[in-house]
Amino acid sequence: MAHPSQLGFQDAASPVMEELLHFHDHALMIVFLISTLVLYIIVAMVTTKLTNKFILDSQEIEIIWTVLPAIILILIALPSLRILYLMDEINDPHLTIKAMGHQWYWSYEYTDYEDLGFDSYMIPTQDLTPGQFRLLEADHRMVIPVESPVRVLVSAEDVLHSWAVPSLGVKMDAVPGRLNQTAFITSRPGVFYGQCSEICGANHSFMPIVVEAVPLEHFENWSSLMLEDA
Repeated sequence: MAHPSQLGFQDAASPVMEELLHFHDHALMIVFLISTLVLYIIVAMVTTKLTNKFILDSQEIEIIWTVLPAIILILIALPSLRILYLMDEINDPHLTIKAMGHQWYWSYEYTDYEDLGFDSYMIPTQDLTPGQFRLLEADHRMVIPVESPVRVLVSAEDVLHSWAVPSLGVKMDAVPGRLNQTAFITSRPGVFYGQCSEICGANHSFMPIVVEAVPLEHFENWSSLMLEDA
């Protein structure tokens, strides 16, 4: 999860998020090199006393500043397209969950089970126990098995929402009347926090997303208990 004064991304908990972090470092390196070069040219132009009144045009320079940016854009675009295809790839999910956005809570339905579904509300500040996080804890977590492909079908009941969990590299718009889908694999057990990422009204900040990744045996025990209580 995020920490106070944090500048970087949250720790990756899925292969897709690891790829996004690598791409961020790759793009940032290119931006740093370009910024350094431009800053050097600006400083050199301001501080030098030399002038040249005879170069009005240069074919060589025009070729360089046309071809070089094109190459740089290709170096950024190719890995970006690769990650886009990875994020859209959904192959043989082991579990499908339908996430429905409401004003202002989430409801989850495990479509592989007949009666496994629940609403997930934020825990009010006055009800938090020591160690819980303000504005991030939910009364019911979305529990999933670790290292298993999970597909999430996302939609909304009323207005636009967005189901986002940064540690998993997931952000999918929840649009009323439309069913979007995304998929991910958690690479380690843990609790991962997210929030609605589309302004949806007065209580937009109070509909957190809590995903808990557990071993398969624990998930089976949890699902059995939930079905008994249904």
